[in-house]
Amino acid sequence: MARTIAVVFLVLHGLVHLLYLGQAAKVFELQPGLNWPAGSWLFSKALGEGGTRALAGILCALTALGFVISAAGLLLDRTWWRPAVLGTAAVSVVLYIMFWNGRLERLDQQGAVAILLDAAILAIVLIFRWP
Repeated sequence: MARTIAVVFLVLHGLVHLLYLGQAAKVFELQPGLNWPAGSWLFSKALGEGGTRALAGILCALTALGFVISAAGLLLDRTWWRPAVLGTAAVSVVLYIMFWNGRLERLDQQGAVAILLDAAILAIVLIFRWP
């Protein structure tokens, strides 16, 4: 039962990254006035808004794919699921830090919740060695 819950959680966490892909590609706004990833402290000046959005979209898509593949590995009881989910969660943390706007406001819209979930995934798999 715990394995099934973990698989569903990983798939859903991956799908949320697709929402941020839609936000980055300007397909829709997750919330009115949200301009993520424009304003990235790391990329906005160097890449401009279009380049920043494109890079964020690509990384969000790859991260979503990584979580779904990791979930499939866990579901199928493959040994590679563990390094796959650890790598994907680490990339997700770095992704949201790189595209953060550098201000300590509206952090929930800048990926802070994803970072907390990724930290929980890393802790559960690395520290508690689940399953």
